[in-house]
Amino acid sequence: MVKPFQGTVALYARNLDTGAEVALDADRAVRTASTIKLPIACAVSQQVAVGKARWDERLTLREATRVSGSGVLSEFGDGETVSLRDAVRLMIVVSDNTATNLVLDRIGADAVNDYLDTVGLVRTRSMRKIRGDGTQLKAATGWSKAGLLPENQRFGIGSSTPREMVRLLELLAAGKVVDPAASQDLLATLERQQYKDGIGRRTGELRVASKSGSLDALRSDVGIVWAPQGRIAIAITVDDMPTIDYSPDNAGNILISRLTERILAGLR
Repeated sequence: MVKPFQGTVALYARNLDTGAEVALDADRAVRTASTIKLPIACAVSQQVAVGKARWDERLTLREATRVSGSGVLSEFGDGETVSLRDAVRLMIVVSDNTATNLVLDRIGADAVNDYLDTVGLVRTRSMRKIRGDGTQLKAATGWSKAGLLPENQRFGIGSSTPREMVRLLELLAAGKVVDPAASQDLLATLERQQYKDGIGRRTGELRVASKSGSLDALRSDVGIVWAPQGRIAIAITVDDMPTIDYSPDNAGNILISRLTERILAGLR
């Protein structure tokens, strides 16, 4: 399925109940696009748990924070506020770019990476805030220390590997992202994510908790599918596609859905 595809593919999937796995270039560093919003959300939960942030604190929308692209907060006026909890939910459910920047302004990209270090995900990095979509890019700001490294400039807002993303999903499923209550809240938020063009495209009535990402040449998706044979955690990145297509039927989305279908059939 991958060999004739015009683009590069990296994937890792694991049956969390049996340990069966499949890998294709699973340890290659990939651009995350918006899938980095999942690690950011996990880091916020940790900040709240240790008292460095509160879910009910208000974040204020300013012109400097507003960016184009996915989401709804870019339509709100200056001075409007949103709670930290709601910003995180918007960041996941509708992949809100402005909400993401509000969150990163509040906790900092370095705090995200510090949290990832504590759970052993040393190759997953938040690099900076989001600049907007390709037609209205702002100057890059909010750099983490990792993001300032020359070798990381090519990743944009974040980098990871398919294996590390699945490991983060495994921690969530085990109730080990902060604690069982925080993990369950994050999983429930992922279930409400509205972009189901990849992993969730052909899963029918199966329960799916996922976060997708897109760039001109890239489609990515990470998530858990509750299949009859077990909980299947999947991370797939399709990059270097030659055609820009932001429709739901982007070739990368279709390939991710077909790969998911095959993974669900094979991981026993």
